[in-house]
Amino acid sequence: MKRMELIKEASPELQGATVLWDQTTADQWRAIQSAAAALGIPVSGVELIEQPYDYERAFSQTLLDHRRPLYVVMSGFFFRDRERLANFALQRRVPSIFGTREYVDAGGLLSYGANIIALFRRAAEYADRIARGAKPADLPIEQPTKFEVIVNLKTARALGLQIPDTLLARADEVIE
Repeated sequence: MKRMELIKEASPELQGATVLWDQTTADQWRAIQSAAAALGIPVSGVELIEQPYDYERAFSQTLLDHRRPLYVVMSGFFFRDRERLANFALQRRVPSIFGTREYVDAGGLLSYGANIIALFRRAAEYADRIARGAKPADLPIEQPTKFEVIVNLKTARALGLQIPDTLLARADEVIE
């Protein structure tokens, strides 16, 4: 829901969103549909099926313009292709939102999600504790506690978007 709110705030002419998903992320696609409906934002999904994903063909089946931002769900396959996806959106002058900062570092417009590096550090700490004799069943299950908003102003300028000051003030990092 938060990502949908952020893209709506960043794109004042928003008329909907195009969501990229695959079978491994069907649960996210359903959650996005529900959140978008609650916010009154129409969404259309582009399901990718065969590896390697043919993004050109998939997006030729849908309307992409500056009023319909690209929303990419969290997926290892999409993460692998993050530079292609960020460039794809930028070349077509479409605002984009992702789940991790790595997409924004690659040229995407916005991200909102847990810091992957921090999660890997916690996983390493758990591995160390287990290596030192802790029983995995005795270790608590943890959820991310800090989520970050990253904004790429260079991409915003290339898209002709003026990111609201209220969004910039809430951002954890702004890439110039």
